[in-house]
Amino acid sequence: MPIRKDEMTPEEARRDHVDMLRFLAINAAFGIALGIGIAFALYWFNLYGLGTHIGRSQTPILSFVMIAAPLALTFGGAVTASAIMLMPYKRKGEL
Repeated sequence: MPIRKDEMTPEEARRDHVDMLRFLAINAAFGIALGIGIAFALYWFNLYGLGTHIGRSQTPILSFVMIAAPLALTFGGAVTASAIMLMPYKRKGEL
C-alpha cells in the first residue's frame, strides 16, 4: 500500500510528536521558573510584609515553598496552555 503524500511515515510522526512534547516541556519549565521567580520577588521586595513573615517563621523554607509551589503550578499551566493555543504547527506535507 503506497503512502499518500500528505501522510507521514511512523518515524516522521514519532519525531514530530517528540518535537511537540519538547516544545511543551520547555514552555512548562519556563512557566514554572516564572512562578518561582515571582514568589522570590514577593519575598525579596517584602511586598505586603511577606518577606518579614517568612523570615520570622519557624520554618521559612516550608513557608516559601507553600507560596512558590502554587504560583509555579499556575504559571506553568498558563504558559503551557498559551503555548498549545499558539502552537505553530502544520503537518509536514502542508509546509
